[in-house]
Amino acid sequence: MSIHSIPLSPAQARAIWLCAQRLDEPAPFGAGAEAVRLATEHLGYVQIDTINVIERSHHHILYTRIPDYKLNDLEQAQSVDKSVFEYWTHALAYVPTTAFRHFIPAMEQRRLNPHSSFDGVDEADYAALLKRIRKEGGLSIRDIEDDVLVEKTHPWGSRKPSKKALRWGFFIGDLVISKRTGMIKTYELAGRHFGWQRRPAASKEKQFAKYLTQRALQSQGIVSLDSICYGNAPMKAMVKELIAAEVKRKQLVPVHLDGAPKSQHWITQEQLETVIATTEPVSGERVHILSPFDPLVIQRKRLELFFGYEHRFEAYVPAEKRVLGYFALPVLAGDRIVAAIDLKMDRQAGKLRMQKWSWIAKKSAPLKSLIEEELHRFEQFQKQSMRSTQPQDED
Repeated sequence: MSIHSIPLSPAQARAIWLCAQRLDEPAPFGAGAEAVRLATEHLGYVQIDTINVIERSHHHILYTRIPDYKLNDLEQAQSVDKSVFEYWTHALAYVPTTAFRHFIPAMEQRRLNPHSSFDGVDEADYAALLKRIRKEGGLSIRDIEDDVLVEKTHPWGSRKPSKKALRWGFFIGDLVISKRTGMIKTYELAGRHFGWQRRPAASKEKQFAKYLTQRALQSQGIVSLDSICYGNAPMKAMVKELIAAEVKRKQLVPVHLDGAPKSQHWITQEQLETVIATTEPVSGERVHILSPFDPLVIQRKRLELFFGYEHRFEAYVPAEKRVLGYFALPVLAGDRIVAAIDLKMDRQAGKLRMQKWSWIAKKSAPLKSLIEEELHRFEQFQKQSMRSTQPQDED
C-alpha cells in the first residue's frame, strides 16, 4: 500500500459507489430506449442470465435504474436503435455499441484459438450457414428445421448442430444477436446489422486497458485493480502500469477503507475534491430490490468489503444447504443491505410469491413497510412478461 493512501470511512466509500451506480436518485437516465442506451453506456455492461423465476436479470438491472422501464425498451435499443449489442464481458452481457471496437481483439483471439466447445463445427457447413443468413436475413435456431438432431452434450445445449455454428459466428464477430424473443436469439451478419461499410478498427492492448479503467471509474467511483479487471485478469499488469502513471500525474489518488489498509483503491482527484466534501448518506427511504447479477452485487468480495455483507447465490446449491434461498435478492435501503428475499413469480396466478425473507439488518416495522411498498411495485414490473405471448427459451 502507498504511504500516501488516504483513508475513507466505509460510509464514504459506499456513498461514492452508490452515486457511481446511479442508485442514489430516482430516475437518473430518464425513460424509454434512450434510457437503456444511457444506462448501459454508464454501467459499461448489463449482465444477461437465463434464470426466470422472476424477470430475467438484464431486465431487472435496467428496471432498478429506470423506474418506468418496459421490456420492449431493450428490444428497441438492441434491434432498432442498435445502441447496445451482446457480447462476453465476465459473462454474456449487453454492451454499448460505442465500445464494440474494444471487443474485436477477443473475437479475433477466439477465431485463432477456438474453445473446445466449438469442436465439430464444419467449415463448409458454417460457410453455408453464413450464405443462408446473407440471402434470407437473420435466423434463429427455430428457423433451422433441416438439422440432423444429435444428443445433447450439456444440459443447456441443443440437439441441433446449427446452434453451435451460430454461437461460433457470434463469438468470432461474424454474427451479432439482432433480436431476442424471450431467450430466443436471432443471429444476423454483424456488418449488415450495424450498417457498416467496414468494421471498426480493433483497439490496441493499451487502449483496452484504458477503456477498462475508465469504465470502472465511471461505474464504480472508487476502484481497485481487481474491480477494474473483473473478468479480465490478464490485463492486470497493464492496468497497474496505467494506474501508476495516472497517480504520478495526480489524476488518480490512492485511497483505502478504514480497517482495510491492505486493500488498495483509487479515486479521481476531481472526485476526491468534490464528492468527499459533499457526500451525504443515501436516503434510507430509497429501497432497491437488487438482482444477484446487478453490478453492485456481482463482485462478491467488493460487496462484502464495502457493505459488510456476503451474498450467497444458491440457485445451484442443494436445497438442504441453502441459507437465503434459491434466488435470493439483496435489498438495499439507503446505503445498507438490510435483507435478502427469495422470490418467485407465480405467472398463472399473477402473484409474486415470498419464498423466504432473511433479515440482514435489525428487523424494524418502518423498514419492513418500505420494503413491502417496493415489493408491490416490483410485482407490477414482473407482470410485464406475463402479458407477452412470445416463446421464452431456445430449443
